[in-house]
Amino acid sequence: METVFVGLSGGVDSAVSAALLKKRGYDVIGCFIKIWQPEFVECTWRDDRLDAMRVAAVLGIPFCEVDLSAEYKREVVEPMIADYARGVTPNPDVRCNRAIKFGHFAKWARENGADMVATGHYARVGEHGGTPAILRGVDTNKDQSYFLYELSEGDLSHTLFPTGDLTKREVRALATKFDLPNADKPDSQGICFLGDVSMERFLSRFIPLAKGPVFNTAGENIGEHAGAALYTAGQRHGFTVHTPEEARGVYYVVATDTRKNSVTVSQNRLDAACKEVTLERVHWIGDTILPLEAAAQTRYRETPAKVRVEGRGTEARILFEEPHIASTGQSLVLYENDRVLGGGTISR
Repeated sequence: METVFVGLSGGVDSAVSAALLKKRGYDVIGCFIKIWQPEFVECTWRDDRLDAMRVAAVLGIPFCEVDLSAEYKREVVEPMIADYARGVTPNPDVRCNRAIKFGHFAKWARENGADMVATGHYARVGEHGGTPAILRGVDTNKDQSYFLYELSEGDLSHTLFPTGDLTKREVRALATKFDLPNADKPDSQGICFLGDVSMERFLSRFIPLAKGPVFNTAGENIGEHAGAALYTAGQRHGFTVHTPEEARGVYYVVATDTRKNSVTVSQNRLDAACKEVTLERVHWIGDTILPLEAAAQTRYRETPAKVRVEGRGTEARILFEEPHIASTGQSLVLYENDRVLGGGTISR
């Protein structure tokens, strides 16, 4: 019998994952991963841990806790703050998956007797060319493969995603069927360690944020923002524009400058778009021969765009078929149908 350590977050997806694996005959161990949370944020991890313990009790499986708060702060939070400070929009969920869940946690699990690790991600582990591959989750609205592109074939050979073949509706129904105590618990929103605290309030504790000018593309000062580090290309909220009544409309961020603390906006959203970008720290899953045609996703849940990929090694050039908004610092993930080819970090 194989032993699976399941990352129990306190949420319904990981709870159902543990229930399904036990039903399939695995020796299941429920594990709560404690991550860092700032002192000025109302504590949520204790409630989540209690929910995870209750799930383990109902399922009759052992429960353990692993404290990865120091690693999370060092490898997820601090790089995220540094990215915002230099004016790029990071992707902490990708870092968390690579460094924490499938890094430190997976290593700790193996050292403590795990054959496999499992999470509640909406993705699937498949096969391509005889090696493990990441496939999109069946539920297109919940698919989380975008956040998993940095996993290696070695990671995937010891990973299970039990909810990847299910829709969210089916997961909720199974939670009720298994009589899980968190069957009706709402999905978490935003970055997990922030709770109900806004990104602006969080960053203000670590980065000097000051109001600054909003310029139009002609260089005219037309408004005010709360701090250039808070904005990303394509954004249309969080700043004010002072224009005559007849000229008012929706404005989109097209550029930011954290050194000058300025934001540039336009009423034409495509002014924020580009035809090509450079990808840094590219990670491929399986053998990939360039150049190639693929579908690219630069944000979670966005409609993939057709691209041509050129390059070699850990850097690639992405050429969009149509102008596309791609924020510096975000992840660009490449797909062939439902299969994740790989991805990297956007750099202009």
